[in-house]
Amino acid sequence: MALRDRRRALGPSYMERNRVTEDFSREDYTVGWICALAPELAAAAAMLDETYAPPAAFQQDLNDSNVYSYGRMGRHKVVIASLGAGMPGKVPASTTATNLLRSFPKIRFGLMVGIGGGIPAKTAEDSADDIRLGDVVVSVPHGESGGVVQYDHGKIVHEGQFVQTGSLGKPPTILLKAVQRVQAQHDIQESGIPELIGKILQDRPKMAVKYRRPDAEDRLYQAQYEHPAGTKNCSRCDARYLMQRPARDSEEPVIHYGLIGSADRVMLHGPTRDYLRTAKNIICLEMEAAGLMDNFPCLVIRGISDYADTHKSDRWHGYASIVAAGYAKELLTFVPELTREPTAVELMPPGRWINSRRK
Repeated sequence: MALRDRRRALGPSYMERNRVTEDFSREDYTVGWICALAPELAAAAAMLDETYAPPAAFQQDLNDSNVYSYGRMGRHKVVIASLGAGMPGKVPASTTATNLLRSFPKIRFGLMVGIGGGIPAKTAEDSADDIRLGDVVVSVPHGESGGVVQYDHGKIVHEGQFVQTGSLGKPPTILLKAVQRVQAQHDIQESGIPELIGKILQDRPKMAVKYRRPDAEDRLYQAQYEHPAGTKNCSRCDARYLMQRPARDSEEPVIHYGLIGSADRVMLHGPTRDYLRTAKNIICLEMEAAGLMDNFPCLVIRGISDYADTHKSDRWHGYASIVAAGYAKELLTFVPELTREPTAVELMPPGRWINSRRK
């Protein structure tokens, strides 16, 4: 059966049934939102206030393999793209962003939104960075770093010592100013993320199964304690190696701001994870952002789904995805809709866009 016939037999999708018909052009879209995984894509789509049909007279570039979703969040028209099933990493991320900018030349900035591994603080009692599952980490400059650190990029020198080289660009100024406004707002009143998520899950009962906060206990084991081989969950893990952390007053996600570490390999090693926090001030780990920062001016937002150790599981993926998307939507309410703002292409270093188009 042909693809068109299969779609006709299945009927319209949820997004198609709720799509608002508007005659927008590709120049109307100013926010590029990139996801890596299916739960991240579903969370992003659920955050849209309206969903739209493809832009009028839009002919996708023959070299652009992205599949797009279109809609509005607040005052901003957003185009969403994902890396593709089974395609994590900085190269697919870079390719996706390059194609998006080619097809949508008026994009002002990007958002990389999804899940990441949190690096917990050594002492939770009085630490502002007591990172736990379901929290959110936002990339902001720190010291000489622009917000994202490619911690596996460097050289081997004397006696085999690894030295990190190079640095990545920082998020656009307008996003950093919006981040500051969100920080100030959260000092005055509670975040609107829990209420936003609650309404989405109430309106979409099927999503509640995967995207609500898990009932599972948030457990953090000592960095040196390895998960027993061959077991799917932590039911056989030794409770003597659990880290004792004070209970929080609320289950609402805490927002953390700092450096996000990015590399092509999944981190599943507690001691190395802790070293990256101590040595480089990294508080979250992921796999895509290093491919974006120099070619796609963006802010990286990660919901914490694991602790980057051998106890990692998928149980928190849905909730971590939707809290990250909720923060991104809240952030956009503080970004003004300007009639003339430099586009993402114009914000790149001279020659960068030309080189990326030739790849």
